Amino acid sequence: MLTLNLRKLERDGLLIRTVYPTVPPKVEYSLTPMARELHATLTELVGWAERHRADITAARATYDAATAPAP
Repeated sequence: MLTLNLRKLERDGLLIRTVYPTVPPKVEYSLTPMARELHATLTELVGWAERHRADITAARATYDAATAPAP
């Protein structure tokens, strides 16, 4: 399963796979510049979500209270 996921990431251009002709075989993976950019973008998104967690929770509570069916 890991190999399939790594191959998909390589196919998408996010990983570079380097195979060394040694015994036992050695394979290294490294991130492409596109993957590094994606990592930076996702890190920013996570930071945004953490900074606004309380606001999101409050907005959900307000929405739920306003749209709750009457008893």
